[in-house]
Amino acid sequence: MEFGVQFFPNIKPEEKSSAQYFEECLKLCELLDVYGYTHVRTVEHYFHVYGGYSPNPIVFLTAASQRTNKARLVTGAVLPVFNNPLKIAGEIGMLDGISNGRLEVGLARAFIPREFEAFKIDLGESVERFDEGVEQIAKLLENENVTCDGKFHSFENITSFPRPLQKPRPQFWTAALSTEESFEKAGRAGNWLMGIPIAGGKMKELLDIYRDAWVTAGHPGNGRIMLAFFMFCHEDHDEAIRIARTQVDNYFISLVDSASGWTTGSVSNDYRNYDKILASLKKENLDTQIEKCSAWVGTPNELVEMIKDYDNQIGGFDDGSLQVNFTNMTYDHAEKSMKLFGETVIPRFK
Repeated sequence: MEFGVQFFPNIKPEEKSSAQYFEECLKLCELLDVYGYTHVRTVEHYFHVYGGYSPNPIVFLTAASQRTNKARLVTGAVLPVFNNPLKIAGEIGMLDGISNGRLEVGLARAFIPREFEAFKIDLGESVERFDEGVEQIAKLLENENVTCDGKFHSFENITSFPRPLQKPRPQFWTAALSTEESFEKAGRAGNWLMGIPIAGGKMKELLDIYRDAWVTAGHPGNGRIMLAFFMFCHEDHDEAIRIARTQVDNYFISLVDSASGWTTGSVSNDYRNYDKILASLKKENLDTQIEKCSAWVGTPNELVEMIKDYDNQIGGFDDGSLQVNFTNMTYDHAEKSMKLFGETVIPRFK
């Protein structure tokens, strides 16, 4: 099992400026290679405190590539629904070159109604736009002189530059939340899987669907699974809980507010039961997240047992992607937690 760091901004400008937030994140990136973290990841979101500091993960990961030498750079995730595949392919090729071939490309459908409204894109086109976008991006990275006649984007005889350093292209990941179709499709396509277990539920069943689809499609091995967690490691249990509580609780307040469209009239067959998912997220806090093993908060020994227990519950996973400076966590707290986890927990899983 490997561990990396995920930066998911959930910060108000009056709490931290973008300059302060990103400098803190990049300073934390300098710890990755030293303490055994193997990836850094960030998101794409817009127009809200929840994720809004990160409208382009490629930009941040380009900066992060200059603070690390070994860590993989993972978009977590790029949203084809809001972007032209020609632009995405060019940016992927550029960062793959800048990072000397360390880029991995996570792709997702997006799920926040306000973002679709602002870009004037129909929620009901989400699946079609995602599928077409991923297919076109892959073709542009793998081939030259590409022609595509799509429903949303068409182009003729295009060669994307720079060409990716990795051949035939950087590895793709698919982000999936709760629908069986998403997990099955990721396995069938041969993409690695990004899971988000914050809502608990039937994660083992969904991961089994992914693994079965991977094998049925004839891909070698069983795929690769990355799951996201809150992580705060401290030598004192009570202090760990005290420091993390407000940060995790406020994260869910922001998440629910950003996606409130699902409870105020937004409807789409591409997002079945999202109103119910949002209703369940309203009940989430640090205590429920620890109970579901979605928040690793405690002492090093407690975290080791949490990780082993969850790994057994769901039939195993490959990468833990850890939010280490969630919400308004101070830099000092995040740094000390990352160092302690790297020194005392990561070696237990090598």
